[in-house]
Amino acid sequence: MTFVLGYDESPGAALALDTALELAARFDETLVLVYGAAPPGGLGEEYAAHRAALEELGRAATAHALERAKAAGVAAEVEIVPAKPAEALLDVADRRDARMIVVGSYGESPLRGVILGSTTYKVLNQSSRPVLVVKA
Repeated sequence: MTFVLGYDESPGAALALDTALELAARFDETLVLVYGAAPPGGLGEEYAAHRAALEELGRAATAHALERAKAAGVAAEVEIVPAKPAEALLDVADRRDARMIVVGSYGESPLRGVILGSTTYKVLNQSSRPVLVVKA
């Protein structure tokens, strides 16, 4: 089993990384760092360029988290998924039979999360697995 963490270098994700590292170390599990890299739209040359740029951002962000995991003695892997963040987290958690999904929260109000489509809100409401929300 694994722990799955949504990671994008935001302040909420940084705090969630701390918690996910503690959990993975305590249970001697692998931590899978997930970055959803789906640009808006879906067609054309701009879409491909935007997706490539998002994937590069994801590789850079998760590289920093991998360094932290290595320093903490935690086995970690990265999955950059061509999907929106919530979909990416749910997909990876199901494929990896994750023990838990860990996400950071930006402190949005519930109404704002519903209107804007917060990743945390979507994961909480669509996951069949335990979800730990780490508040910023």
